[in-house]
Amino acid sequence: MRKHLAGLAILALACAAPAFAQTTYTAPRTADGRPDFQGFWTNTSLTSLERSGQFKDLLIPADQAAKLEAGRLAANIRADAPTDPNSGAPKKGQDVGGYNNAYVDACLHYATINGEKRSSWIVDPPNGKIPYTASGRKAFDDGLHFVRNTFDGPESRPMAERCLVGFGSTGGPPMINVMYNNTYQFVQTPENVLINVEMNHDARIIPLGDAKLDVYQWLGRSRGKWEGDTLVVETTNFHPGESLRTFFSASYLLSPDAKVTEKFTRISDSELLYEFTVNDPKLFSQPWRAEMIFNKSAQPAYEYACHEGNHALPGILAGARENEKVGLVNYAEESE
Repeated sequence: MRKHLAGLAILALACAAPAFAQTTYTAPRTADGRPDFQGFWTNTSLTSLERSGQFKDLLIPADQAAKLEAGRLAANIRADAPTDPNSGAPKKGQDVGGYNNAYVDACLHYATINGEKRSSWIVDPPNGKIPYTASGRKAFDDGLHFVRNTFDGPESRPMAERCLVGFGSTGGPPMINVMYNNTYQFVQTPENVLINVEMNHDARIIPLGDAKLDVYQWLGRSRGKWEGDTLVVETTNFHPGESLRTFFSASYLLSPDAKVTEKFTRISDSELLYEFTVNDPKLFSQPWRAEMIFNKSAQPAYEYACHEGNHALPGILAGARENEKVGLVNYAEESE
């Protein structure tokens, strides 16, 4: 995890997408004449993949957005305050917490797309929710129950917990923002596009043109092509171990046979428009589509020093053994 080195001003700049692109914008070019995406970008935002219950529609009224963003700023200032040295040690059995605010890639704004504040990345279905079928929803719920309550060994823990891929769906595709490490580096050649993901140092290498898609990989097998100034990427062959992408309420399920189509368009000097469609008839009643803004990052991607078999995993399993000694089971249900 990276510790933020910048103040609130840089943070606000990084996550405040100013507006949708003017159609007259012309992107800078690489040496081979393609739109230049190279550099560091971030999708950190208060906007989330699915719409929360506090919002009725895709668009957030300006007064409501301003009030919520002001509340987030005040909370961020409080969280940045030094710890009271006279507060004493936590009480026995009290949750001591995880990350303090220095390690959280927080944002102070909801995304602005087409001049509109957005409550969710998902734009279709109109309710902003992933359209699971009944069997798809059951598969998702069963998968979550399993990883939240099964501590038999490292193989039963989520891939991100084992440091094999990033939490949630940061590496994707689709690439979704979470609570930290939301920086991405784009590198281009005439033959490939590389997206280096800050979370868990995942790297997506996207061949341009024809490419065999006959193997299953953690982030799927991608193939890209240029359609005018838009990079279109189609990904299939997702590794079964990465079907369940867990990150608190942002968790979701994707089958190995899913197809994700992404579109990247540079719409201003400081913005990339990222659109994606997920097609997975095994789990969803319809394809679902989303729009996201990546903003130019004032900071680079930092090292994510996580490795398979890291020190936290033995601690997680040891904690489970202690819980079992006192008869505590159904860990997630006990904590929720």
